[in-house]
Amino acid sequence: MIVSASRRTDIPAFYGEWLLNRLKAGEVLVRNPMQPKQVSRIALGADCVDALVFWTKNPEPFLLHLPEIDAMGYSSYFLFTLTPYDLELEPGVPPREDRVSAFRKLSRLAGRERVVWRYDPVILTETMNAVWHASAFALLAEALAGYTERCIISFLDDYRKIRGRMRGIGYATPGRVEMADLAGRFAGTARMLDIALCTCAQDIDLSHCGIMHSRCIDAELIGRISGRQVTGTGKDRSQRKACGCIASRDIGSYDTCTHGCRYCYAVSNRKKLLSGAASLYDPSSPMLCDRLRGDESITGHP
Repeated sequence: MIVSASRRTDIPAFYGEWLLNRLKAGEVLVRNPMQPKQVSRIALGADCVDALVFWTKNPEPFLLHLPEIDAMGYSSYFLFTLTPYDLELEPGVPPREDRVSAFRKLSRLAGRERVVWRYDPVILTETMNAVWHASAFALLAEALAGYTERCIISFLDDYRKIRGRMRGIGYATPGRVEMADLAGRFAGTARMLDIALCTCAQDIDLSHCGIMHSRCIDAELIGRISGRQVTGTGKDRSQRKACGCIASRDIGSYDTCTHGCRYCYAVSNRKKLLSGAASLYDPSSPMLCDRLRGDESITGHP
């Protein structure tokens, strides 16, 4: 089993102590976001977890826990999102230079093969056009060269839930020609800096630029990191059609990330976040920012 921690929130940035406690306890309770009365009990023992896959924009608070997690026998890697946007789009993330420093620190601690850079999402506006992105990508790539082996890019998906928050930004949904043009600019930079460039959940074929489709949750990478073959994991059918990720169990909760990124699909309402789920955070709880209400059906190992 592969554990995703998490597409729904930034566990390394905000909830590292909770995760460490759950690993020590050997299990976690996760509420089904679509069926709230259904709760899964997921085993987290190192003997049944092939890998922990961390998604983060700021692993700095988590670095003190990583050596202990490694010592417990878990294999893991990080999907580190690092983009060039300002406070209008990403009001809660640390300054860019601090995140570059955290990226390098994490890479030195974990190894460059365990830190995958995500330049995601690519947001195109009148000012943040192809030329702007090409320059911004090059500056970040130069800063991260030698600290990662792979970069994954993805263009903004026009989710209905983000349209209100993105109103006033003036973003545009790029066509295939625009995508290919910008991806080609990125590819030239990445090639010079020895960073493999891949796409995430995009159905456009960019192989002529040397860009392949990626799997953020990747059996081949997990096999290299863990030293053992990952079997019995097909495509994750809960993800988009173009997503190549293999199946995993996500242990996060929606509406709990306080970075405040305007384009984030995992937060439906910021006011609800601050007054609701995030306020329930308890590092010792078996659930993330949640508690049992008494009317749930709990499935999973006893």
